[in-house]
Amino acid sequence: MNPADTTLARSGAQILVDSLKIHGVDMAFGVPGESYLAVLDSMYDSDMKFVICRQEGGAANMADAYGKLTGQPGICMVTRGPGATNASLGIHTSHQDSTPVILFVGQVGNDVVEREAFQEIDYRRMFGPMAKWVAQIDRADRVPEYISHAFHTAMSGRPGPVVLALPEDMQTQMATVPDTGRYQRVAAHPGADQMKRLREMLSQAQRPMVIVGGGGWSKAACDDLQAFVTAYNLPVGCSYRCQDLIDNRDPHYVGDVAVGLNPKLQERFKTCDLLLVIGARLGEWTTVNYTLFDVPRPKMKFVHVHPGAEELGRVYQGDLLINSGMPEFTASARALEPVKRAWDEWTRGARADLEAWQQPVQVPGKVNMSEIVQYLRNTLPRDTIVTNGAGNFSLWAHRFYQYGGFRTQLAPTSGAMGYGVPAGVAAKIIHPERTVVTFAGDGDFLMTGQELATAAQYDAKVLFIVVNNGMYGTIRMHQEREFPGRVSGTGLKNPDFAMLARAYGFHGEIVETTADFQGAFERAQKAPTSALIEVRVDPDAISPRATLSGIRAEALKGKRK
Repeated sequence: MNPADTTLARSGAQILVDSLKIHGVDMAFGVPGESYLAVLDSMYDSDMKFVICRQEGGAANMADAYGKLTGQPGICMVTRGPGATNASLGIHTSHQDSTPVILFVGQVGNDVVEREAFQEIDYRRMFGPMAKWVAQIDRADRVPEYISHAFHTAMSGRPGPVVLALPEDMQTQMATVPDTGRYQRVAAHPGADQMKRLREMLSQAQRPMVIVGGGGWSKAACDDLQAFVTAYNLPVGCSYRCQDLIDNRDPHYVGDVAVGLNPKLQERFKTCDLLLVIGARLGEWTTVNYTLFDVPRPKMKFVHVHPGAEELGRVYQGDLLINSGMPEFTASARALEPVKRAWDEWTRGARADLEAWQQPVQVPGKVNMSEIVQYLRNTLPRDTIVTNGAGNFSLWAHRFYQYGGFRTQLAPTSGAMGYGVPAGVAAKIIHPERTVVTFAGDGDFLMTGQELATAAQYDAKVLFIVVNNGMYGTIRMHQEREFPGRVSGTGLKNPDFAMLARAYGFHGEIVETTADFQGAFERAQKAPTSALIEVRVDPDAISPRATLSGIRAEALKGKRK
């Protein structure tokens, strides 16, 4: 497409599309709606790809996956009212995951605003708590300004979502206005004094531990992190669903700091004398419900590095707080002169704990998910993108899989169900050359399973593994712990998932024993389309560490006391 002639009048919709191209947008995800038909029409003559999704929640999750994979804002377009409310799921995820996303919502015309017009919502009030900025573009001549501000906001500091409402009349309004330049990412840098202090604290440590996580990472930042922890021989744990920030085969990786935390790793964090947290927020899951470290003042020396100044000191007071982007901090850390260290055996021990923790476990039933995940770990290419939503099923992948490094894991730190399927579809559309595997629970899959139609439409070959135990497993687990034997609202009657996949034109199989998985997987790999393997597991095998019957028995025992 030729550059726009900004001396001529253009519609607000055309100015918007031209602005998106200036800021590097090559793809948008969405569900069409009459409230932004003018934008869709303006996209007709551009080379921007519009990925047609089946539900706005799926579209927003795809935009989040794009933001994670590329480091650029994922673009989502939805219609007013129901479209926006459906998309709010993905916006909440991108907020908690610190993912750059820009959501465009069609809006009623300015001539009927504040009359509770058809599907009218005040998006500033609706999205205010879950977005970095929410605005409405009422005039066509201000489109370039708003779009520029949206990209700068989504990408600067702690990355996150922005929401822009587009009134219908603004989209067709004509205006003569110059375009802006492309956005620039703005990030804080660590000071020389801060890095000197960090080195001094490391030189005095006996048992240091590192946690990495959060958003705003790049391949270069991960490479610099790798060089830093290698030079200092530091043990590194990754926060919830950020396990791909370091190659899990590396001897410095010691496990994920999240739900199902390795008890030996938990003890190391409790007894370390220096805690260095890079990028992670230290939220509820990373701190085991705020019990892993004392609030507000941890016992150990504490260094916290985060791109958002508002996060520093929010829950935990630190000895050294560094406001910095991840590429900026890791480059400075890599340049630090190594110190004489006293923790080599400490790091080796932490890695040995992980290797023991990742050995398969015994479970009830004919299917052992720990052995299946171990097989996939030994079989899949190192750059495979593994996606999942939320549920106990994901614990098997998080504990037993070894993620291959930067952007090989896509999963919601927000704990939202339904993320894995659309994220897997988006990942394959963005990176058709890479293998993509999606883990989903039976309840999780049916939240957004209709996006299999999107995979079919765009020939996105994804391997979906549906772990079927016939219930909302995580909730059932908590239910048995709190109200043992009183099952209410957690049982599911499911379809034949393999047959459902075949209805979309995909390869589908059912696996009911561990031994049958390898053959099914090999056939799925050879299929010319996406494939779905339904793995039917014993409901009692609720997690790698516990059984439902054991949880129930323990709860009943406690109630009898």
